[in-house]
Parts: sequence; structure tokens; C-alpha cells
Amino acid sequence: MNQKNGKNSLGIDICFEDLDNPIELFKKWFAKAEKTEINDPNAVAVATSNKDNQPNVRMVLLKGLSDKGFVFYTNFNSKKGSELKENLKASMCFHWKSLRRQVRVIGSVEEVSKKEADDYYNSRPYKNRIGAWASSQSQTLDKRNTFLKKIKEFEKKYPDQNNVPRPPHWSGWRVMPDEIEFWVDGEGRIHERLNYKNKNGKWEKELLYP
Repeated sequence: MNQKNGKNSLGIDICFEDLDNPIELFKKWFAKAEKTEINDPNAVAVATSNKDNQPNVRMVLLKGLSDKGFVFYTNFNSKKGSELKENLKASMCFHWKSLRRQVRVIGSVEEVSKKEADDYYNSRPYKNRIGAWASSQSQTLDKRNTFLKKIKEFEKKYPDQNNVPRPPHWSGWRVMPDEIEFWVDGEGRIHERLNYKNKNGKWEKELLYP
């Protein structure tokens, strides 16, 4: 790596490094964000689109990462779950204000394995696991008390905190990236952008104008 004047071989800030695999660069940026972000460095905006091509975006939490992709969990009957079943494509955006950095991911999705889903579900606090049963996510709720009553009902049904089965409609999606873009804020809006594209299983790098 050429670090002359704090730049790498592409002429951009050394924080981008010279890595062939964008997942490795993401891990380095994420580790730094874990030290600087006040809350939820794993918070990420996930955008989906329904069969009528209406985009929809919301915040979720990244709960898994590998060379294969980025994992989050949800109720598969929720709006995002329904949209992903209709259109197996999504995009993600991480924004870390403390670092003035951003990462965008574009790709297709797949359901995680049952073992992955079970392992993560069983690692969650008891209340979270009960909530997954009690919430008809994205459906109309007549009043808050209805939901609270359902929580109590499932607490009675599953009183053993070590034995709450995973709901069949609750699992994880893996976003398998076709592109990953790394962005750093620059003075005068002269930002720096490094984009990786997956070409037949091999990552290629390109710089983008801000």
C-alpha cells in the first residue's frame, strides 16, 4: 500500500485501505464504529420494493455477517417480509455519524438456514422471544392493550424462559451483495467514494464522483 500523504494507491484516504474483499473492509470500519457510535453501530436502513415497484425503507439491526452477506431477522409476515418474498432484492445503508462514514449494499436476498435462525432466536432475551409470538407485525392494532394482553398470554403458554420455540413465521434474511460502496465525508462536500462490484464471483473496485 502506498501511504504517501495519507493516501492509498488509488489516491484516496488510507481508511479505505487496499483490500480486494469489501467484506474485510466493512469489518474494519464496523469495528471502529463499535467504539465510536453512542447507540447501535449495527443499525442499518433496509430498502425493499413490492410488486408495484413501491420502495419502502426502515431501520433494522445487523445480526450476522460473512463473506456470503449481511443478515437481519424479522417476522416474515411483516411488510418487509412480504415484499422480500415478492421481490428477492434489497439494499442497505449504514451511516455512522461519529465517523462521518457510510456503507451502501445492493444485492439479492435469501432466507437463512433453520439452524442459523434457531441459534440466533435462542440467544435473544426472553421478552424478545415472547414478543416475536405476540406481535402480528405491520398489521393494524386496535389498541395498545390488545398487544400487551397477547404478550401475557404467550408468557403463560411459554413460562420456561429456556424453552420458547421459534415461531414458524420468524426468521432471517441474508442480503448477498452485488455492490458495496464505502463513503467518507469530505470538506466542501468533496466526499470520497469507493465502490466494489461483484463480477462473476470476483470483486472489482472503482472510484465514484461525489
